[in-house]
Amino acid sequence: MADKEESAAHLAYLEAMGIQVWQRRHSSEISSQQQLQVAQESVDQPAEPLCPAVIQQPATWASVESQVASCIRCELHKHRTQTVFGVGNRNATWMFIGEAPGADEDKQGEPFVGKAGQLLNLMLKSVGLSRQEVYIANIVKCRPPGNRDPQPEEAVCCEPYLMQQIAWVQPKIIVAVGRIAAQNLLKTDQPVGVLRNKQHSYGENRIPLVVTYHPAYLLRSPQEKRKAWEDLLFARKIVSAA
Repeated sequence: MADKEESAAHLAYLEAMGIQVWQRRHSSEISSQQQLQVAQESVDQPAEPLCPAVIQQPATWASVESQVASCIRCELHKHRTQTVFGVGNRNATWMFIGEAPGADEDKQGEPFVGKAGQLLNLMLKSVGLSRQEVYIANIVKCRPPGNRDPQPEEAVCCEPYLMQQIAWVQPKIIVAVGRIAAQNLLKTDQPVGVLRNKQHSYGENRIPLVVTYHPAYLLRSPQEKRKAWEDLLFARKIVSAA
């Protein structure tokens, strides 16, 4: 009797604190079939997506750019000065996709504007292209703190924006600039050295995709510049044959 009184007092104390108490039913009240059903329902319950869909149709370039400018879908928004949406010809034959904005890009709101961007401009000229002719974007639209690599979940959150840009530009060739861009676009963990000098494809429309080194890497390893030039010549050959 004392145990029952103590238990009742304990329950009353918890209820007074607003704590809901679940009491065990008698085993006869819950059949084994009911227990199995409850367990199965908990397993079948779908997990919430990391980042729900963001592109609302019908959408325009301006509306998507506005969504990006106010985006808080991942932690990167806490560190940015501004977002870096993309730049260039929106009807371009060539689309270049890098990894993430750096300090210069974060200040100016445009991809590839620092020393790496200057080298990219020279790379374009080496195959007869100009910055104004191509479209340039990044895997993520905000600068990662300390210029670290974007995390996989950050790339996932930004992916709908990039997919929409690719769908609207409809390029004949995508050049993945650097490891992060290549691995995210191709859903692989292979290094650039393995992925380059091959024709890949992107998306349902199987857009031809070529991988090359990031200009920032080439600034540190100038001996690899010739390989990057060869990659662009390879991409130009694919475009010419299309």
